[in-house]
Amino acid sequence: MATELKIPAVGESITEVQIGEWLKSEGDEIKPDEPLAVIDSEKTTFELPAPEGGRLAKILHQAGDTVKIGEAIAEIESGGKKAEPKAAGPKAKAQAPVEEKPAEKPKPKAEPAMEKRTEVEPPPPRPEPPESHKAEPTREEPKPIIKESRETKPVPSTPTDGEEEVVPMTMLRRTVARRLVEAQQTMAMLTTFNEVDMSSVQALRKEHGEKFEKRHGVRLGLMSFFVKAAIDALKQFPKLNAEIRDTDVVYRNYFDIGVAIATERGLVVPVLRRAERLSFAELENGIGDFAQRARDGKLKPDELEGGTFTITNGGVFGSLLSTPIINPPQTGILGMHAIQERPVAVAGQVVVRPMMYLALSYDHRLVDGREAVLFLRRIKEAIETPARMLIEI
Repeated sequence: MATELKIPAVGESITEVQIGEWLKSEGDEIKPDEPLAVIDSEKTTFELPAPEGGRLAKILHQAGDTVKIGEAIAEIESGGKKAEPKAAGPKAKAQAPVEEKPAEKPKPKAEPAMEKRTEVEPPPPRPEPPESHKAEPTREEPKPIIKESRETKPVPSTPTDGEEEVVPMTMLRRTVARRLVEAQQTMAMLTTFNEVDMSSVQALRKEHGEKFEKRHGVRLGLMSFFVKAAIDALKQFPKLNAEIRDTDVVYRNYFDIGVAIATERGLVVPVLRRAERLSFAELENGIGDFAQRARDGKLKPDELEGGTFTITNGGVFGSLLSTPIINPPQTGILGMHAIQERPVAVAGQVVVRPMMYLALSYDHRLVDGREAVLFLRRIKEAIETPARMLIEI
C-alpha cells in the first residue's frame, strides 16, 4: 500500500515551499524518520523525514519545484523492496544466423545517343600568345594600412559554454533579499560605532574556561558576554527593544535576542527566547545548538520568528568593520567584529590591547542619535568591566 509524503505546515504565514534536493532516489529502501528531501521555505531550510519505512516508490515533484503546504511530493510503498531495474524489452529468442544475400547492384542506365545530347560543349581553349606578346600585369596601387581600433573588435554575442551558470535563488535567499531591501526602504537607518577592549573578557575565559567546560559541557565563548551586555543596555534604553506598529510604539518587557548565523543556503536568525532568564551556560548551549542545527538544516520555523533585538558577529569571518542591516520590525542590531591587537592609550601610556570595533545600526524614526551612542557605550562598559553585569550597576 502506498503512502503519500506530504509537505507539513512550517509556519503560520508560509503557504508554499521549494524542494531543494532529493536525498533518495526512486526505488531506494528507506527507514522511518530517515531524511528524504531538503526543503527550502521563506524562513529556513529543513530536512523532510520519512513517515515510515519501506521503499520510495515514486517522486512526484523534482528539485526546484515549488509546492503548496499539504501537497504530496512522493509515494512510499510500505515494506517494499528496491525495485529491480526494468529490462529494455522482451528477450529475443536465440535464432540461427541467417546468411545475408549480397545486395544486387543496380543496372547502369543506357547512355543517350550522341545526336540527342542537348548540352553545348565548351569551346576549346585558345592558345596562349608567345611570351613576347603577353601584356604586362597592371600594378595595383598599395592600399593604406588601417589599424583596427579597440572599439571595432568583434564582441561575442553570447558566452561560450561553461562561462555562465544560471541557478535559481532559493526561497530563503529570495526572502532575505526582499527583507533587506524593505529594511532600507522603510527605515531611517543609521549606524554608530565604538571600540571595546576585550582584555577583561579574555582574562575571564582563560581563567575559568576549562572549569566552565567541564561543568557545563560547552565552551565559554564571546557571544554569551555580548548577549548579557546587550540585555543590560536594552533595559537602560528600551526604545532599542521596541517596535513601530502603524502609529504606535510597542515596548517589550522581555528580551528575545536573535543570533545571526551564516549557512551555505543563506543567513538565518534563530531567537533565544527570554534571554534575560538564561545563564551563561544556557546561552552558550542554546547558541551552539542553533549553529549546529542551522548547518544541518534542522531549525524549526517557529525558532526563527519574532525577536526583539539581533546580534551578528562578522568577526568570525575576519570582518574588521561593517554596517549591519536591521531585521524588521526591530529597531536595532549590534555588529561584532574581529579582535585585533592595537596600540591604545591607557593612563597616559601607549599599550597594546585586544580591541574590537562595535557597530549599532538603529531606526532613527524611533531612536535618537544620543540614545544610540549611549546604548553602545553602555555595552562597551559592560564588556570592559564584566562584573557590572553581575551586580547590576
